[in-house]
Amino acid sequence: MCEHLGQKTCCSTWGSSFLSFPSDYLDILEVDMMRLPEETNKQQHHTNFYNSDYLVVRRGQEFEVKITFNRPYKPASDKFAVEFVIGSSPQFSKGTYIPVFPHNERPSPWEGSITNTADDTVTMGVTAAATCIVGKYNMYVAVVTPFGIRRTRKDKSRNLYILFNPWATADAVFLDDEKERDECVMNEMGILYHGAYDDVAERNWNYGQFNFGVLDACLYIMDRSDMPITNRGDPIRVTRKASAMLNSRDDEGVLVGNWSGDYTYGVAPTSWTGSTDILLTYASGQMPVCYAQCWVYAAVFNTFLRCLGIPSRVVTNFYSAHDTDGNLKMDIILDENGRIDRSRTKDSIWNYHCWNECFMSRPDLPAGFGGWQVVDATPQETSDGMYRCGPASVQAIKHGQICFPFDAAFLFAEVNSDVVFYSRNKDGTMEPVRVNRTHIGRMVVTKSAGDMTRREITDQYKFPEGSTEERTVLEKAEEYGCKRDKSELPPADVDLILPTLEVSVGDDFEMSLEFVNRSDERRTVDIYISGSVVFYTGVTSSEFLFRNPTVTIGPNKSVKESVTVESKAYMKHLVEQANINFIATGKVQETGQIITAMKVITLHNPKLTVTVSEGGRVSEEMTATVEFTNPFSFSLEGVYIRMEGPGVMLPKSKYYSLIQGRTSLSWAEYFTPQRAGDSRVIASLDCPALRQVLGQASITVKP
Repeated sequence: MCEHLGQKTCCSTWGSSFLSFPSDYLDILEVDMMRLPEETNKQQHHTNFYNSDYLVVRRGQEFEVKITFNRPYKPASDKFAVEFVIGSSPQFSKGTYIPVFPHNERPSPWEGSITNTADDTVTMGVTAAATCIVGKYNMYVAVVTPFGIRRTRKDKSRNLYILFNPWATADAVFLDDEKERDECVMNEMGILYHGAYDDVAERNWNYGQFNFGVLDACLYIMDRSDMPITNRGDPIRVTRKASAMLNSRDDEGVLVGNWSGDYTYGVAPTSWTGSTDILLTYASGQMPVCYAQCWVYAAVFNTFLRCLGIPSRVVTNFYSAHDTDGNLKMDIILDENGRIDRSRTKDSIWNYHCWNECFMSRPDLPAGFGGWQVVDATPQETSDGMYRCGPASVQAIKHGQICFPFDAAFLFAEVNSDVVFYSRNKDGTMEPVRVNRTHIGRMVVTKSAGDMTRREITDQYKFPEGSTEERTVLEKAEEYGCKRDKSELPPADVDLILPTLEVSVGDDFEMSLEFVNRSDERRTVDIYISGSVVFYTGVTSSEFLFRNPTVTIGPNKSVKESVTVESKAYMKHLVEQANINFIATGKVQETGQIITAMKVITLHNPKLTVTVSEGGRVSEEMTATVEFTNPFSFSLEGVYIRMEGPGVMLPKSKYYSLIQGRTSLSWAEYFTPQRAGDSRVIASLDCPALRQVLGQASITVKP
C-alpha cells in the first residue's frame, strides 16, 4: 500500500500510544468519523435511520471525516492519505484498496478534498466512486514522515458501510422520482396483497431494513454466497445472486420453502409479521430459517434490496401461471362429458404470486429496457442451474423481448399464458374445446408510493387484452420460441357466470350460477359443479362438493341455478388461507359446445383487535394490546401471536397452548418508540386450525 504515497519503506502503525517524533513532523491524534445520526453525513446520505454504531454512507456522494493532527496541516509540505480497504486481500487494481488524497495529487478512483481547516483539525471530504463495491470498509489514515509511512491501526470505530445511492445520477440505481424513492428505499412499512383478484386482501409487513443487525445480515448473505467481492458494486449481479440466496434449495440460503401445511419444525409462513427475525436468525444461526411461501420470500428480499440502497417493491400477480415448459398454455383436461379430469390435469394456476421489482439501469440490454426489473426468490424453476429468477426487464416482458436476460420468458408466461380446456376422447386423443385468453395475469398490483393504498400496474406488464399491440407482442414471443395454442374456436352461445362473494370462515352460503342463452333457440346444458379446498398455489387439497344438474334455458333468456354450500362440508378440509375453488364445466346438448367458469373464493378470517395507548413520544414507554375472540365452537390449540412495528417495536411473540371456543384473550406489551412519525403496530395470530388472522393499529409518535 505504501507505493501510493510515494514511499517504498516499511509502514508502521499506531493506535492510542505514539512513537516519539520531533514536533515538526505531522502526526495524527484523533479521527472523527462524524457517524452520529444527527451529524451531516447520515443526514445528507439518507442513512440516519440505520440503527448502527458505524458510519453509513452512499456511493457517488461526498461524506466528511475530521482528522486532528499534532500541529496545523501544511498543504505545501505535508502528505497524508485516507485509505479504504474491503475484503481479505485488498488490491488497488481490484478496487478493494482505495487511497484518497486531499488534493487529488495522485490517481484515485475516489475523489478527495479538504473542506475545512480549523487549528490542528482538517475536515476531509471523500466521494466514493458511483460504481464502487458496496459493503463494509475499514478506514485508515496514513502520513508520510522522514522515517517512512505511518498508518493508524485497524480500529472498529473507523469501519464504515458504503451503499448503493438512488439519489446519485451516476449510480446504476438512480431513481429520479422523489416520491417513489422515499417509498421504495426509505419506507419500512409494507403492504402485501393476496386473496383473489376480485376480493383483494392485504397484510401489513415490517421490512425493518434499518433495524439493528439487519445491514450486517444482508452483507452476510453475500458473503455466504461466495460472491466475488469485486462483483458487489453491480446491482445486476447482486440481485441475481440474492434471488438464489434468499431460498435454501441449492445453496443453504435464507428461507426454507414449505407448501405442505405442516410447519411442526418451524414458523408457519402465515405467522411472520416482518423480516427482522428471519434475517437476524439466519445471520446468527448460519442455517436456513423455516418456513416461507412466496410473499415471505418477496418481503424479505425487499428488505435486503432496500437495506443496501436498491429501490424495490413487492408486486402481486393474480392468477399467475406456473408454466414449466414455456408453451404459454395451462392445460385443463375434461372427459367426454365435460367433467374435469383431475388425474390428468397437471398444470397449476396460482391464485396469486408475489415477486419483487427493483430499479436499475441495464447497460447489458438495448436502450429503453432499464428501470423496473423483476426478481423472484421463490424457488419455482432453475435458471443457469440454480433456483433463481431475474433480473428481467419489465419493459422486455411487456414487449415480448423474452430472449433478454434473465428469465424473461418464464415471467412472460406467468402473466400471458392461456387456459386451454381439452376434451379427452375414449380413444385417448385430445382436442381443444375452449380457450380462455384473459384469465392469467388478470391483475398486477403493488403498494402506492406515499400512502397505504393499492396501485394497479397491469399495464406495465402487458397491453390491453385483444389489442393490436398485444397480438404483435405474442407474435414476437413466438419468434423467440414460445408456443401458443392457435385454436380459433367458435364462441359458445351460452354464457356461464359465477358470482363474486364475500364469505367468512364458518359461514354457510349460496353459490348462484347464471346461465345466459344468447341464441334464438332453447338450450339444455349438462353441468358439472365442483367445489374444492385449494392451496393458494392452485393445488387441490380435497373436493368437498359435486353437483351435476341439467339446466334448460329458453331463447335469449337467463336462468339461475343455486347451490347451497354448508360450512360443515368444507370446514374440516380447510387449509391455510382458506381458499375454495369452484369450477363449473358443461356441455350444451344441442350444439356439443363446452362452457366453463372458474371462481376462487377466499374465506375471510376473524380479525385481531390491536390498540395502542395515547400520547406517543420518542423514548417514552407505551402499551400495545392485542385482543381476540375465538368465534368457533371448537378450541384452537398451539396458538402463536406475533407483534411488531417499524421504528416503534421490535418483534415480540406469545404462545397460548389452548384458546377454548367462544372465549377471548388479551395480550399487552410495553414498547418504547425510537423514531418520530407515523407508523403501525401489526400483529398476527396463527395455529394449525386457523391461519393468517391479522390486525394492526396506526400510531403517530411525536419527537
